Amino acid sequence: MPNTVKKKRTVLYNLKKYKVLYLMFLPGVVFLLINNYLPMFGVVIAFKNVNYADGIMGSPWAGLDNFKYLFGTSDAWEITRNTLAYNVVFILLNLVLGAGLAILLSEVKGRFSSKFYQSVMLLPYFLSMIVVSYLVLAFLGKDSGFMNTSFLPLFGKEPIDWYTETEYWPYILPFVNTWKNIGYYVVIYLAAVIGIDEEYYEAAVLDGAGKWSQVWYITVPFLYPLMIVMTLLQIGRIFYADFGLFYQVPLESGALFPVTNVLDTYVYRTFLIGGDIGMSSAAGLYQAVVGFVLVLVSNSIVRRIDKDNALF
Repeated sequence: MPNTVKKKRTVLYNLKKYKVLYLMFLPGVVFLLINNYLPMFGVVIAFKNVNYADGIMGSPWAGLDNFKYLFGTSDAWEITRNTLAYNVVFILLNLVLGAGLAILLSEVKGRFSSKFYQSVMLLPYFLSMIVVSYLVLAFLGKDSGFMNTSFLPLFGKEPIDWYTETEYWPYILPFVNTWKNIGYYVVIYLAAVIGIDEEYYEAAVLDGAGKWSQVWYITVPFLYPLMIVMTLLQIGRIFYADFGLFYQVPLESGALFPVTNVLDTYVYRTFLIGGDIGMSSAAGLYQAVVGFVLVLVSNSIVRRIDKDNALF
């Protein structure tokens, strides 16, 4: 019997045998195609000079003109620097604080206390960035903000116009981002910490290991694989910025653009002014390609150091 006939029979047999599983698998595949692959058709817009009258396919080709415009502006270095620098800081803070707070929470033995702390840390994650921007305004408002009316006077300091002073925002934005998102990472790392077998700690206690030794030589090594995966996933989006954080929280203050203008906000403002979706699409494609390459490079480095902890 030819191999092709055998393969066809095997495929038909598997389809019949596992038809229920394939039916369960089908909605996920359809969802993935519609939400992840179908929109990839829009990549063609990055290479078009879109004319709404002619439609996407009927519009003339622009070649790499959209990319030239994106990188040919005087703000190209500024927005690239801001996007990369902030995301590197965010990744480091999420990694260190997320794992550290998860380890501390695992030591809270009271059930009510543990749930309370988890809820308090996770609550900001579900807040809209618009709500967060008003909370920040309540602290930093020039005339009625807490910092200017209550905190600074305690030290004899003059009120600060926070929304025009660029020197403070490289610290304010990482603080706000960490406060809002750290609960998400803590929950993920905490789940991994709880899953560590208690026998390892019991054996360490019998050998005379203290609490810090247990954390360093047992907890942290068990968290390595998860840390690497979470870091690689964030590296993949290192050229993407949280639009709400950089647009809503600084209240679109023009004086802060040198330290708050990132790729996403720049594209949005350019689109509002010129209405050029071709340039916006070019920026999105650029972000996706760079993120994909960075994930491949980072994963290859991890694979060379420790093959078992590589993502793929």
